[in-house]
Amino acid sequence: MRSAGNGRMFSVPSPPPTVSRRRVLFGTAALALLGGTVAACGSPPPPPEVDELAAQLDRARADSQLATNAAAATPPPPAAQALIAVASERSAHAQALSDELVRIVGKTAPTTTTSTTAQPATAPTTKDVIAALRQSADNAAQLAAKQSGYRAGLLGSIAASCTAAYTVALVAAGAPQ
Repeated sequence: MRSAGNGRMFSVPSPPPTVSRRRVLFGTAALALLGGTVAACGSPPPPPEVDELAAQLDRARADSQLATNAAAATPPPPAAQALIAVASERSAHAQALSDELVRIVGKTAPTTTTSTTAQPATAPTTKDVIAALRQSADNAAQLAAKQSGYRAGLLGSIAASCTAAYTVALVAAGAPQ
């Protein structure tokens, strides 16, 4: 700064700051690191097959409960035993589907929410279980055709198990078709 003849100071402009290449590279690296950290904070949306597998999980749980309820209301031992076996198989299917959903999503398996407002007036019958198993087998087979690898095999196995349950196990136990 220079001083004027009257004792006042002048402001002398200074040259603009120079930016070195090293500073530019350091700033770029810092921004890239910050951007990567921010992007990692968000979770990616779940794959589309998660909803379909969650629906299969809910169906397996519902079928297991339906077969358990039907077994409790069915007096002949062979039919009740077959229904209990079906409930156990569908429970195992639910566990396998839950495990696969956890593997895909990385946390607790999501399920679809279904609301049941009223209980049925009568206890479920073996016919009700057969109808539910038919629908479950059809849905699992259709979904298996769209999948590949382990999921296709899992869903194909579920479809085959449901089909065997309603065509062999429940019919052999004396359930009318």
